Amino acid sequence: MQPLPQQPEPMSKLNSLDPDQAAGAASPIPAAQMRHAGPVAVAMAGLVSLAVVMGIGRFAFTPLLPMMLHDGIVNLHQGGWLATVNYIGYFLGAALCLFIRPDAVRMVRWGLVATVLLTLGMALPGGMPVWSLWRFAAGVVSAVVMVYTAGWCLQRLAELGTPELGGLIFCGPGLGIVATGLGASGMVGVGWHADHGWLAFTVLAAVLVAPVWRILVSTPMATDASQAPGAAPPATAAARLDAQTWALTLAYGLAGFGYIITATFLPVIAREALPGTVWADLFWPIFGAGVALGALLATRVSMAHDSRKLLTLSYGMQALGVAIAVLWPTVAGFALSSLLAGLPFTALVAFAMREARRLWGPHAPRLMGLMTASYGLGQIAGPPLATALVARTGGFASSLACAAASLLAGALVFAWMRRAWPLAPARSGS
Repeated sequence: MQPLPQQPEPMSKLNSLDPDQAAGAASPIPAAQMRHAGPVAVAMAGLVSLAVVMGIGRFAFTPLLPMMLHDGIVNLHQGGWLATVNYIGYFLGAALCLFIRPDAVRMVRWGLVATVLLTLGMALPGGMPVWSLWRFAAGVVSAVVMVYTAGWCLQRLAELGTPELGGLIFCGPGLGIVATGLGASGMVGVGWHADHGWLAFTVLAAVLVAPVWRILVSTPMATDASQAPGAAPPATAAARLDAQTWALTLAYGLAGFGYIITATFLPVIAREALPGTVWADLFWPIFGAGVALGALLATRVSMAHDSRKLLTLSYGMQALGVAIAVLWPTVAGFALSSLLAGLPFTALVAFAMREARRLWGPHAPRLMGLMTASYGLGQIAGPPLATALVARTGGFASSLACAAASLLAGALVFAWMRRAWPLAPARSGS
C-alpha cells in the first residue's frame, strides 16, 4: 500500500492539552514505555474499541430488540423510538467533535467506561423514559469514540510507518456485531429474557476493554507531522466548504439513511418474512461478518485509487444488498442480502474518511466531524420512516425500497463528482 497523500492533523493541534502533559494525565506509565506499543497493538486497540462502542454500545440493540418485543417490555413503535434517540445522540456527538479539541486517548477511555455502564443500564428496570436516556447517551458516546479512536490510531500508525494497518480498526464494528448477534441467537435458544442479554453484553464489553486499556495512552509526538517515520510530504489542502465538500457530505449522509433500516430492524424483518425459521437470528451475524470482511478487504485496496470510484461501487453493492431483501425474501435471499449490505458498511467509511483527508489535509478531522453529523441525520430519519410505512403498508418492503434508492442516489453523486472534479492521472491510479 502507498502512504496516504495527506497526513492527519497533528495531535498537538487536535488536543487542548500539551502532548506530554496529556500523557502524564492519561496514564502513570512512563513515556519511554508508552512508545513500546507496536503498530499491531495500536491497530488491535482501535479494533477492540470500535467493537465495544459500535458492536455492543450501539448495535447490540438490534439482535436484542426481538427479545424485548417478545418479553412485552416494548412494542415496535417504542423500539423504533429507542433506535431514533440513539441516532440523535450519535448526530449530536459527531457535531460536538466539530467544536472540542480534547485529549483523544482520554476521550476514548472515558467513552469505553461509559459504554459499559450504559449497556448495564439497559439491563436494569426503568422503562422507556430511562432507557431513552441511556440509548441517547450511548449514541453520543459512540460518535465521539468513533472519531477519536480513528484519529488517534491513524496518527499513531502513520508515525510508526504502517498506515496500511489503519483499515484493521474498522473491522471492530463488524466483529462486535457478529459477537452480539450470535450471542443473542444463543440466548433465544435457551429462553433468556432481554435484560439477561444486556447484562451478558455488559460483561463482554468490560472483558474486552481490560486488555487494551494500557495501550490507549497518549504519547509524545513530533510537532511536525512530516517528521514522522514513513510520513508523506506536508499537506497543502485548504479547509474550504466548497461544492465538492458539500457533495461529499451529502452523499455520506445518504449512506446513513440507506443502511440504518436494515441495521435496526433486520432480525424483526426476517422473523416477519420467515416465521418459525431458525435462520432469522443468524442474518444479523452474517451482516456483521460481512462488515468485518469488507473492512479487511479495504486494507488491500491501493491508496492510489480514486476513493470516489470505490465509494460508487460500495454504495451500489449496499443498495443491491438492501434491495434483495425486498425482491427475494427467502432464507437464501436474506443471507445474500445481509452479506452484501454488510460488506461495504465500514469499507465505505474508510474510503470516505480518506477522501476527506485528500480534500482538507491536516484539517480533515473537522470535515470528518461534519460528515459524521450528516451521516447521523440520515440515521435519525430511518427508523421513524420505517415504522410509519409499516403502520401504513403492514410490512417493511416500502421502507427498504426507500433505503436502496437513497444508496443509489449516493452512488450517482460520487460518479458525478468524478466527472466534475477529475484527479490527475498520476494520483487517481484508476
